[in-house]
Amino acid sequence: MTISTTSLTSTDDHRESGAALPQGFVIGSATASYQIEGAVDEAGRGPSIWDTFSATPGAIVNGDTGAIADDHYHRMEDDLDLMASLGLEAYRFSIAWPRIQPLGSGEVNQAGLDFYSRLVDGLIARGIRPIATLYHWDLPQALENEGGWTNRETAYRFAEYAAIVGAALGDRVATWTTLNEPWCSAYLGYGSGAHAPGRKEPLAALRAVHHLNLAHGLAIKALRETVTLDAEYSITLNFHVLRGDHESSPEAIRRIDALANRCFTGPVLLGEYPADFLADTADITDWAFVLPGDLEIIRQPLDFLGVNYYSTATVRMWDGESPRQNADGHKDVGGSPWPGSRDVEFQVQDGPYTAMGWNIAPDGLEELLVSLSEQFPDLPLMITENGAAFDDEVRDGRVDDPERVDYLHRHFVAAHRAMARGVDLRGYLVWSLLDNFEWGYGYSKRFGIVHVDYETQKRTVKASGHWLQQLIAERRIP
Repeated sequence: MTISTTSLTSTDDHRESGAALPQGFVIGSATASYQIEGAVDEAGRGPSIWDTFSATPGAIVNGDTGAIADDHYHRMEDDLDLMASLGLEAYRFSIAWPRIQPLGSGEVNQAGLDFYSRLVDGLIARGIRPIATLYHWDLPQALENEGGWTNRETAYRFAEYAAIVGAALGDRVATWTTLNEPWCSAYLGYGSGAHAPGRKEPLAALRAVHHLNLAHGLAIKALRETVTLDAEYSITLNFHVLRGDHESSPEAIRRIDALANRCFTGPVLLGEYPADFLADTADITDWAFVLPGDLEIIRQPLDFLGVNYYSTATVRMWDGESPRQNADGHKDVGGSPWPGSRDVEFQVQDGPYTAMGWNIAPDGLEELLVSLSEQFPDLPLMITENGAAFDDEVRDGRVDDPERVDYLHRHFVAAHRAMARGVDLRGYLVWSLLDNFEWGYGYSKRFGIVHVDYETQKRTVKASGHWLQQLIAERRIP
């Protein structure tokens, strides 16, 4: 699935206002458990790979950890009131597996289920649609001790966990996502070492790709057997929108497209791994761990596809002589998230940039949505994450973040244009509701539409939060 092979030449800036959003188009925000909850050793929660990784010297900027984060575990009711005050129509949250099963299997921690049950009830009471993600990277450490996602058994443990959660919350939660960004889990966790568990093993990354795909299929089956509502099921993928105008760019785009996009959409949506993906990685593995029947399990009917988008990437093949650029937007800790394609060069892109160093390209979102719609015309889409980090400060009790307002404005316009071009887009969830623990960057990057003072835990709605509030109230882009 090649999203784009050349840079667009349009000078359009996606800044028009007044476009009306259709009724039924869901607008909300999103978070992840380890990034906001804190309370990592309370009420029976077991350790996750992110607890272990955060405690590793040098792994996280400033030595930060998610031990307290936004203290959402203790401040849930206030945060629910905050969501209601913003008028959110939906809230996508993730469930911490080690809060449900401290060891990743066996005994169930009722206190963990009760926490999420209260969260769901609180959302429903406030008229906010709960969207539950089963896995946003906090694998129980006990399972990592047995190999983590390199171990096929982890996929079956995940299905058991899905059944437990489905049985507990499936009478109230009608929208489910199995995995968030398995690309990050596999390639950043087991290939580059930038994310937990911090391994730098090309074979491990590829084994993780398959076992995450398998876990998705098994979890969908488990949810369908336990959820009692007429629910919707999905997976969320972070798509790499690829560009390049060098003579070698088409080959570089093909390789990264296979590793980043098609190794997930292929098995999940089509029931097969792309032949070129298998060929590109043949020097690393013969893929013998893909067993008969696996692809049938992985390809489960979905009600929509979750789309996460932040920026684009410009690539070419490295010539082996000129200084190599490494601008793929991810923290470089010595490993590679691109097994079999380390000779692809990620080029520095034109700005402007967010505080993450990611380029701002709303046209990339529009083209991504149109491309996905053309390739999978019967599958609705939902933007499950889109947002930007900037260096926000509280001044006189306010947080003015005009760059984020502009970013969101332009990307909502891009989404609206995609719908005008025939894309069946069901909603848009802004990342993130709260400033939070930004993985390897700790608390140094702020994505929230609500500012969090990490010393006092005081929440302050940013100008971008008020902008989103107005958009929801008026059902049109301000």
